[in-house]
This record gives sequence, structure tokens and C-alpha cells, in this order.
Amino acid sequence: MFYLLILLLQMKLIRQITDLNKAINNEKELGFVPTMGNLHKGHASLVNICKKKCKKTLVSIFVNPTQFNNKNDFKTYPRSLNKDIKLLNKLKVDYLYIPSVNQIYNNNIPNKILLNKSQRILCAKFRIGHFEGVLDVLNRFTNLIKPKKIFMGKKDFQQFFLVRNFIEKKYKAKVFACKTIRDTNKVALSSRNSLLNKESYKKAGMIAIQLIALKKLLKKNVKSKNLIKKITSSLVEEFNIKIEYLECRNLINLSTNLQNKPFKLFVAYYLKGVRLIDNF
Repeated sequence: MFYLLILLLQMKLIRQITDLNKAINNEKELGFVPTMGNLHKGHASLVNICKKKCKKTLVSIFVNPTQFNNKNDFKTYPRSLNKDIKLLNKLKVDYLYIPSVNQIYNNNIPNKILLNKSQRILCAKFRIGHFEGVLDVLNRFTNLIKPKKIFMGKKDFQQFFLVRNFIEKKYKAKVFACKTIRDTNKVALSSRNSLLNKESYKKAGMIAIQLIALKKLLKKNVKSKNLIKKITSSLVEEFNIKIEYLECRNLINLSTNLQNKPFKLFVAYYLKGVRLIDNF
């Protein structure tokens, strides 16, 4: 505990909104990295990019209950606060904001943010209310912190896409997408990876490698829907997984119109009860 307190002397840890206001009131070039904790090298990459582009860096750790459409998923979401604090201190973050649920929502019901029909695709189709919760909490954080720049990873590209469009229309903040950081076996780093055992993690790597190969084939023949169907069936049979979706969408508006447009291959699947998402 004493060691942790020494660490905190180098990084300002904030839990109350009043203390947040005092700490960042005069910060004009503040960068913001929102997280739900259980930090890894992907988060570290976001912090390092933020530090290069901004004078000061603020990281938040907040497991947001309104973006979980499954109560058990919220309860079991991996948490490692002491480890996270040590990592952020090592990265020389200026401010760490760890609010309570009451600090953010103040006993108020979440804002009624609705996705339109064209946005209810990919994860939004299967996780009802998830992105509405994400947009609501980031709206509240942006209003509180007033950052100049916000940094998010590309692993959840749909989340970045929705947040950027929502936040940049409402605030004078720029939302940046940072590249996905992968392990040596090609698995995208994720807080949920800690829920996988060694065997499942190895399988996730093999799945990622096959999907990377699929993306290369699709670049040559992007209209090959039969190829996607074939690979989907093959992955389900070989790895005993449940695939929610495996599809291509363009990066302009996330529609399925790929003609002369850059695109990504998006996937969400369950491996031994753990839901994993990725894009290539």
C-alpha cells in the first residue's frame, strides 16, 4: 500500500468531479484516453500516441454498466486496478480519473441516445443498447473533461466510427483511431483475452491467421460471398465456435457497398463462452 502511495505522487489520481475540475481547469491541450481498465499493451500504445500529440494526458478507468446488455458480463468483466495504476504511472500519465457510477450518472437515468436503422449492424445488431451506453458515457466524459483530442483503438472499429461521428458533431474535440496491437500469434490484444485459457487463446490465434488470409483473398475478389460462407462453416466446425457475424463493410459509412471503397472484414464470435471481436 505504501509503495502504491509513492507511485501516486508522480501521477494525479482523481476520483471526484470537483477535484477533476480543479486539476484540469487550465489545461488547453488535454488528450483523453477512455478505458474500462484491465490495461494491456494496446492501451499503452494509445497513451504513448496521446503523449506525443498532446501536452497533457488524462486516462479514465470506468467499467460502464450502461453498455453491458448482459448483467453477468458486467460482473465478470476483468478488473485489475492496482496493476493498471502501476502501468499508467510507469507510462508517466499526468491524470488518472477513476469515478464511481454515481459520479458519472449522479442517480440520473442514462440519456436517450438512439441509433438509426443503418447503424444497427454488426455488434449493434446483437448487443442491444451497447453502443447507446458507450455514446452516453463518452458524451458525459467529454462534457466533463473537455479534451482537445480523444484516442481510441481500431479493434472495435464500429465503436470508434460511432463515437467519432457523435462526439465531433457535438464538441470541439477530435477523435483519433489508433492501430490494433496484436500478440505474436496475431490475436488482437483485448481485456477479455484474460478470460481465455491457454488452449482457447491458441485457437483464437489460429482463427485470426485464417481471417487475415481470407481478407487477402477478398481483396482479389471482394464480391465472393460464397467464400465468406465457406470459411464461416469451416471455422465453426474446426474450432467449435459460434459466429455472430463475419462480413465485409466499407470504411466510409460501414455499408456493404464495397465498390471502389476501402473495406474491412468484421467478425464477432464466441469461444468457450467468451465473446471476441476483431477486424482485418
